[in-house]
Amino acid sequence: MAATTDPAPDPGSGPAGPTPAGPFDVARRWRSPLRGPWLTSVLGLVLLIGLPVVMFTGLLDYIAYGPQFGQAFPRDVGWLRLPYFDWPTRPSWLFRVSQGLHVALGIALIPVILAKLWSVIPKLFAWPPVRSVAQALERISLLLLVGGILFQTVTGVLNVQYAYLFGFDFYIAHYFGAWVFTAALVVHVVLKLPRMVTALRSRSLRAELRTSRADTRPEPPDPDGLVAARPAPATISRRGALALVGGGSLLLAVLTAGQSMDGPWRRLALLLPRGRPSGDGPNGFPVNRTAAAAGIRPADTGDGWRLELRGADGRVVSLSREQLLGMPSHTARLPIACVEGWSTLQTWTGVRLRDLAAEAGVPEPASARVTSIQRGGLFNKATLQANQVLDPDSLLALRVNGVDLSLDHGFPARIIVPALPGVHCTKWVATIEFSRDGDGDG
Repeated sequence: MAATTDPAPDPGSGPAGPTPAGPFDVARRWRSPLRGPWLTSVLGLVLLIGLPVVMFTGLLDYIAYGPQFGQAFPRDVGWLRLPYFDWPTRPSWLFRVSQGLHVALGIALIPVILAKLWSVIPKLFAWPPVRSVAQALERISLLLLVGGILFQTVTGVLNVQYAYLFGFDFYIAHYFGAWVFTAALVVHVVLKLPRMVTALRSRSLRAELRTSRADTRPEPPDPDGLVAARPAPATISRRGALALVGGGSLLLAVLTAGQSMDGPWRRLALLLPRGRPSGDGPNGFPVNRTAAAAGIRPADTGDGWRLELRGADGRVVSLSREQLLGMPSHTARLPIACVEGWSTLQTWTGVRLRDLAAEAGVPEPASARVTSIQRGGLFNKATLQANQVLDPDSLLALRVNGVDLSLDHGFPARIIVPALPGVHCTKWVATIEFSRDGDGDG
């Protein structure tokens, strides 16, 4: 006889008779025969592999923003401060990969997250909610885990869409929310890993992938109460459920990953507003903040524009764009990558930053502060580390792909540094102040 028609014990029964079913009556509402430790563990294994990658790349990206200079957000994180180190310039694609992976993998895992929540939703409404101290701790960690992953996912997706609907600072909430979620995940893994391993060994993945809907049966009753007490007939096989989840993740990956690739793949990045192509020609690549949005006026970038270099002992050097074009130039093919996950690889030509440092009388700077013509905003200035200034491919770019920079891409000059977050590749540069050790952060 099929397991779906076998009588099942009432999970709410006890020695004194039936116990209250609770306001959600789990046994009657959640009857899918697919739920059980095996399916939950398969989905959990995928998340156990993917989520640490998302968390690790997110923390790496925080370091890339230079928290030692007070330019990573949030600035004050108290005892949750990460160990700072100089963000490397090599490989030049480091930030492109880390941030692209953080965003693309985080979005691609959404179907898996939803499927995992679906598989354990009866536990969220179990009644009575607490039977022991151990169960209370487990449920608290579960609520923090579920709440944390939903919060991080929803706010992260809204951030890349520039839809700030939540009314609080995204960077502060996302940073501290990540730590809450990480702590809950660690506790949950410690509590559940042995059962997950046992559940994964209980069934063959190959056998489940060969099982049709007609042959799909509930798993044996489990101590966690994931298996339905009164299962209904299967409307989809576990094979179909896994294919549905995997197909959803693959679709989201295709519609997201293209923003980190150049060429025809970029046209598939339908989910990311800034990752799409922004026109044709040498300057036809994505731009986050246009000149109009930054308040750049024609007079700011016209013939009167000059770059001011500030060096040691109050030395100031003023250079026109023509003078910069007359200096030894260097061309490098470098990516530019932004926090929303999009990136692009272009060929930049300009003056090496280390040559400008020497011109300012600081051939071995400890740091450099770059300030933009842009008025106001969080990112109208950036501080570069010594290795970022001295890298042979770090440029004050004047041209891209053989032509002058467009106004939206930072004309008359912008910063391009290998592996530097795009927001710190300052556009419309006005001043660069080079500092020696002991001179401050630049």
